[in-house]
Amino acid sequence: MEIVVLDGHTLNPGDLSWDELQSLGTCTVYDRTPSSETVPRSKNAEVLLTNKTPITAETLAQLLRLRFIGVLATGYNIVDVAAAKKRDIPVCNVPDYGTPSVAQHVFALILELTQSVGTYAQTVRQGRWTRSADFCYYDSPIIELHGLTLGVVGAGRIGTTVANLGRAFGMKVILTDQAEGRAGLENVLKNSDVVTLHCPLTPETNQLIDHETLSLMKPSAFLINTARGPLVDQEALAAALNCGRIAGAGLDVLAIEPPPADNPLLSAKNCIITPHIAWASQAARRRLMGTVVENVRAFLAGNPQNVVN
Repeated sequence: MEIVVLDGHTLNPGDLSWDELQSLGTCTVYDRTPSSETVPRSKNAEVLLTNKTPITAETLAQLLRLRFIGVLATGYNIVDVAAAKKRDIPVCNVPDYGTPSVAQHVFALILELTQSVGTYAQTVRQGRWTRSADFCYYDSPIIELHGLTLGVVGAGRIGTTVANLGRAFGMKVILTDQAEGRAGLENVLKNSDVVTLHCPLTPETNQLIDHETLSLMKPSAFLINTARGPLVDQEALAAALNCGRIAGAGLDVLAIEPPPADNPLLSAKNCIITPHIAWASQAARRRLMGTVVENVRAFLAGNPQNVVN
């Protein structure tokens, strides 16, 4: 069995092991694969694993030995699943591995926006406390979460976990899912002090947060996005932040990753951006690796699991 991993570095930069996968066949792991190398590297593959390397219909047409595609993630839009289905090639993802880590990251962003721990720690290292005339100093408001309202858009595993963490902080929670439509979204936006996005990216949710929906939020509210970058109209969010329409944003995802230098959010006021790492704790990556191996093993046994096409 010829197994090829096209972009394994983000899953395993060296702190995990490929041994279990390698025990299932001849396995070649590439850290990254440019589009020009996808077909040459995959031409003999029977099992092909990808994270962010696109597998298009054109690519599939050239991979005559291919029998299985595994996605090293939950989202699978990187693969032309319809084209794979026409070839009777199952595409399998990993539906649940990062829920605790992503939920934790949501609150890391919220806490930085409301308490500025990282910012204050940096000023201490720069000597400001040493020079202070008082025993403490604080320039920006320190905001207590207890009693505030957390609006969660998306009632799946991660959204539900985030809601539970919010309640543990003493927050009131408004949870909405896609079935509630526009009314549910408007209720969350109008009444929440923190809005966090956990819905999938679909034609209906693309740029769900735009000039119009941002105008519904409180001027004191914060927006969090750890789901998919295109859920947010970046120009609209940057404008809202820069004019004080909302108080701040914490983002782990952007529409294009890595972002171009002219992305307006990179210089927007009170916008905290992390480089798509909410999923990347070692514990979450270990679970992801384990499910990837089980997906391949199940396919080889004739009982593919987590099939998305």
